[in-house]
Amino acid sequence: MEKQECWVVDESATTNQAFGCLPSERPLEELLECGIILVDKPSGPSSHQLAAWARSMLGINKIGHGGTLDPFATGLLTLLCGRSTKITGELLKKPKSYAAVIRFKNPIDGLELHELVSKMQGEIYNVPPKESAVKIQVRSRKVTKSDLIQTEEGDRVHLLSIDCEAGTYIRTLIRDLGLLSGNGCELLELHRSRTGSLEDQMACNMQQLADAVFLWREHDDPRGLSRLISPVEAVLEGMPEIIIKDGAVAALSHGAPLARPGIVSVPKGILSGETVLLSSLKGEAVAIAELTVDSDSIPVMDSGQVAIPKTVIMQPGAYPQTWSKE
Repeated sequence: MEKQECWVVDESATTNQAFGCLPSERPLEELLECGIILVDKPSGPSSHQLAAWARSMLGINKIGHGGTLDPFATGLLTLLCGRSTKITGELLKKPKSYAAVIRFKNPIDGLELHELVSKMQGEIYNVPPKESAVKIQVRSRKVTKSDLIQTEEGDRVHLLSIDCEAGTYIRTLIRDLGLLSGNGCELLELHRSRTGSLEDQMACNMQQLADAVFLWREHDDPRGLSRLISPVEAVLEGMPEIIIKDGAVAALSHGAPLARPGIVSVPKGILSGETVLLSSLKGEAVAIAELTVDSDSIPVMDSGQVAIPKTVIMQPGAYPQTWSKE
């Protein structure tokens, strides 16, 4: 992913190594308080069941998941630990990739199907299927890519690859494909291979997670579990990022707005009202905020508010306050 061009407004800013740490060096205790676990979900259990099992295994009160997979579906499921549940909304916005095995009632020529699949791209109407718990309503979703990968069983069973906007119902897409072809079509298997920049090759299965927890609890060896829990920053990659000073980190962790003097660098071309990630000089996610001015106006400002935190991620007290309470 290309790095966005930035305005550097304070080249002399430094960070105190006595406070905070690089996300890649975060100890297990802190990862359990605000980290993510990428799980390769098997067919059968629901997403809620997997989150509950992980919660019980790890002995922590709060674990959520981002992007529900139906019980029959497999693939990448992101579990969010502790404070990382605050960024569930950001995770749900990420585009998704799927592999879908479909079966037609009657054989369909590969070339004909390829043409039909190619047409199922761009802005489409997508209605939740009856199996979904979501309220039935017509909405549009964007399919960026849909390809025919493989054909078997006398042109009845086919493998599709689909890249789409978050919230796209693949079962509905397959139903519509059957309607377009005039040939009944059903979804046999569904595998989610990607969510944003997170891929299923990065995921562990539940047995690997259980083994890592056993080594941690019974043999006081946290290394395996530490490798399976990623810092929360992994989910937030790709967001426009403002780098802030240590003093601003402390203030923002208590919910204060970001003022111009607290900025080290800011991306170019971000408009007022857009969402940005506020990060420390060590790369730690501090807060998700809304810009209150255009980013290109910040370099010429001397003072004033530039962003309001919407979701505070950093735990208060991680950095010392530099302001007076009086």
